[in-house]
Amino acid sequence: MAIVYDKLMAMQIPPVEQNYAPKDCMLYALGVGLGHDPTNEDELAFVYEKNLKVLPSMATVLGYGGSWVRNTGIDYVKVVNGEQGFTLHRPLKGQGTLVGRTRILEIIDKGAGKGALILYERKVTDKATGELIATITGTAFCRGDGGFGGPPREAPAPHPIPARAPDLICDLPTRPEMALIYRLSGDYNPLHAEPAFARAAGFPRPILHGLGTFGVSGHAVLKTLCGYDPTRLVAFAGRFSAPVFPGETIRTEMWRDDAVVSFRARVVERDVIAINNGRAEVKP
Repeated sequence: MAIVYDKLMAMQIPPVEQNYAPKDCMLYALGVGLGHDPTNEDELAFVYEKNLKVLPSMATVLGYGGSWVRNTGIDYVKVVNGEQGFTLHRPLKGQGTLVGRTRILEIIDKGAGKGALILYERKVTDKATGELIATITGTAFCRGDGGFGGPPREAPAPHPIPARAPDLICDLPTRPEMALIYRLSGDYNPLHAEPAFARAAGFPRPILHGLGTFGVSGHAVLKTLCGYDPTRLVAFAGRFSAPVFPGETIRTEMWRDDAVVSFRARVVERDVIAINNGRAEVKP
């Protein structure tokens, strides 16, 4: 099967209802590395129920309806997460019942053998009040679906990284079992757990979820520029460019220009960029 542009653009994706509790918030925080030092009380606030804080990047796993990609003509096995972002319209609470509504914004045909891009948006609202809590944006890179004959479209330009040296750097370790913890927040792809599956996909061992790396960089910005105050980090986005293996160190390089923080995430041990063209918004 191939992508049929008009049909896919018109697809109605069913809303997803989700209940979450403090345990889910703590599990997500553990899955992106907080609590590595159990005596660090700044991190403890996100992994212990007493006066619990919620990481802003947890928005990416709320109201998620990723199964919409299946049965659409897309070669699902070859789909990877190309870009991700979120904007928080209010800080996340420690529990609630939410509804996620996803819609496709655009489909870009890069050409035969070059893949296709699906740009999508998810609005997450409070079920009881209808209040908009978060807007999540993403790009699915469909590596096996280029050349389907879509109308000519240009991909959005990435956020530019300043040419100067980083203003701030934050190194954060990842644990060898990090992917096994992170997957419990909802992404059960065996690529992140089964060694044989990872080898079949071309990797020597299971890789960390891209959104796991995304959460580590979110932690770095929260730590370095927000004093661990989650109400100050209101938007965060980046482009995935290379995998991370659990156990490696992620160095988040940051450039501060007023409320806008440009960033990228580098794997220290291999000197490769895992997330590029990052952009965050930080309240004073």
